[in-house]
Amino acid sequence: MNLSKIKLSQLRALVAIADTGNFSEAALKLDVTQSTISHAIATLEDELGITLLQRGRHGARLTPVGDRITAHARHLLGLLDTIGSEANQARGVQGGTLRIGSFRSVATHVLPEAIARLHRRYPTIAISVLEMDEVHQLKQALLKGEADLCVAETIDGDEFESLVIFDDDYVALLPPSYRLKTDALTMADLSQTPIIGSSHSSCGLRIRSVLGAQDQPLEIAYCIRHDSSMVAMVQKGLGIAILPRLAAEPVPPDVQICALPFPISRPIGATILKEALHTPALYAFLDALREVGEFSRAKAI
Repeated sequence: MNLSKIKLSQLRALVAIADTGNFSEAALKLDVTQSTISHAIATLEDELGITLLQRGRHGARLTPVGDRITAHARHLLGLLDTIGSEANQARGVQGGTLRIGSFRSVATHVLPEAIARLHRRYPTIAISVLEMDEVHQLKQALLKGEADLCVAETIDGDEFESLVIFDDDYVALLPPSYRLKTDALTMADLSQTPIIGSSHSSCGLRIRSVLGAQDQPLEIAYCIRHDSSMVAMVQKGLGIAILPRLAAEPVPPDVQICALPFPISRPIGATILKEALHTPALYAFLDALREVGEFSRAKAI
């Protein structure tokens, strides 16, 4: 038996099952998949050479030796929490305000999960979200010290440092009555239907560049500022909208969504000033945001 191979994640899984009584509830509590919990317990039992849990139709219960080991695991995890608390207090991560600049779509679909993860660990950190429409507005917010970081489309420039979380693919929204001639949207479909695009500088430029680079260049018929207005125009049958997947959500049930006939995406991540003095709260948030990105990629796989 090699105790050095035992992982904290295995002990956390064991304690979570003891608290909840089954694998699925333990997975929800730890925000992981049930297969992750099952693997953690199986490998822990294999390392120790004993059975910790009795599995049954009504859940899982600790064996006598499993009960004793769980008590030790609780004590060990409690000591680790104490160590972390002492370190956090020394770093000053237990308080303060973090100002985040973001797009509406990212603030709606990405930030809540990252903030929730942060507050489970550091509930006293206050969050202020500044919603903006354009990349250049986010850039100025960072340069003027109005935002500590931006979570949106990443910002280019030597004075910035960016952490890419995921690529947000662009999609096509089709009117309710629109019928594709084939299994997928084609360039011919786009050439025969008015295209609705964003008037935002970065998004609109990206779409126009891709459309203009096709063998038969296409143009945007309607340049619209707000994502919701673009969706409303699609619902009325005025054309096909091209916009990022995050910006399209939530897609109305009567609107069709499909992949584009060409690849186009925008990098979503966190951008900070390289030379600024960043607080421990900012780095704690970046850790939470990185976890959200890893979780999103795992679901996509």
